[in-house]
Amino acid sequence: MLARAFANGLCNRLPREATRTVGLGATGRQDRQVSTEVALKKTPLYDFHRAQGGKMVEFAGWSMPVQYKDSHINSHMHTRQHCSIFDVSHMLQTKVFGRDRVKFVESLIVGDIAELKDNQGTLSLFTNTKGGIMDDLIVTKTDQGYLYVVSNAGCADKDSAHMQARLQEFKAAGHDVDLEFMDESLIALQGPSMAQVLQKGVGDDLRNLTFMTSVLTPVFGIRGCRITRCGYTGEDGVEISVPSGDVVSLTEKLLADSEVKLAGLGARDSLRLEAGLCLYGNDIDETTTPVEASLVWTIGKRRRQAQDFPGADIIVPQIKAKTQRKRVGVISTGPPVRQHTPILSSDGRVIGEVTSGCPSPCLKQNVAMGYVEAGFSKVGTSIQVEVRKKAVPAVVSKMPFVPTKYYMGQ
Repeated sequence: MLARAFANGLCNRLPREATRTVGLGATGRQDRQVSTEVALKKTPLYDFHRAQGGKMVEFAGWSMPVQYKDSHINSHMHTRQHCSIFDVSHMLQTKVFGRDRVKFVESLIVGDIAELKDNQGTLSLFTNTKGGIMDDLIVTKTDQGYLYVVSNAGCADKDSAHMQARLQEFKAAGHDVDLEFMDESLIALQGPSMAQVLQKGVGDDLRNLTFMTSVLTPVFGIRGCRITRCGYTGEDGVEISVPSGDVVSLTEKLLADSEVKLAGLGARDSLRLEAGLCLYGNDIDETTTPVEASLVWTIGKRRRQAQDFPGADIIVPQIKAKTQRKRVGVISTGPPVRQHTPILSSDGRVIGEVTSGCPSPCLKQNVAMGYVEAGFSKVGTSIQVEVRKKAVPAVVSKMPFVPTKYYMGQ
């Protein structure tokens, strides 16, 4: 049943095959089919993915592997038990330079970047003047004279335009700040055996690299790499920014270890959902505030007091007062729960909607997240989900569904 649910494309916003139908004749029949892979952007690992049996699909304008020869479930479990490589080179990497770089970035996000130590990072949010979330991102305060920012591929055009518009305002006001949109590739090595695999290729002691810290160091002899201990699976892991001309070589060196396999977007989605992590465009967007999304922890204490971030006049009052809706975790059994599934009260009234859902390979239950009326957000509340026009029992659950294993030090 679990395998069939995944085979039927259960996971959230999973991309389409990289082909589409173009044009209808006078009779309404298809004139022809053309591959969109010519139009889709490709990471430097594209040919490598194909050679390794990657099933390529469209995602955020890129041709990306959704899975390889292993099944979705096997790939998911391999990451939980060993470690996997994910190509995340489609994500936007940016360097922010200048003496006013912290002030510049803080004018766009809710986080407190000034308080970060050198080579420490934080998850933050771009917000708009209405309090909506424009994107989630990680900002690292490096010791190299710049901030290192990683944001989502699906928002790359919006994010870059947003940063460039603010850059012009800052420069016009006499501030010293500059942006560099990077050409480097980005791969994620995720799973409990990550450190033993990666330690063989770096001189730095990875025991000193804790969650959300970063180091610039050669990796398996490849210079210009930045390792950041973070990821999107809930496991101990890193993301490695690497010169694009060397990314295939680095990937091959990592795969030489029997602990390591390639993994695609399908496993990445189910892993992040088990970890209770949001997918932008599904679980958060410009219509949701950080308070509604249960992401208040991303708002720095100093920033709350100063109320100097976009949308603060809406977001800060919500912290003290209750919002009408809240993002929650949901567990159910029976038929799989998909995005847009209605969430019902015990008496059948619609109280919300699922934003992401899939069968959990680890828990052997359906896990989901969504928004419900605030009065139903308490963990343990009995609710229902409407699947195929039938009400199925469910319960509000704490997240993460599967305990996270971030490395916080010895």
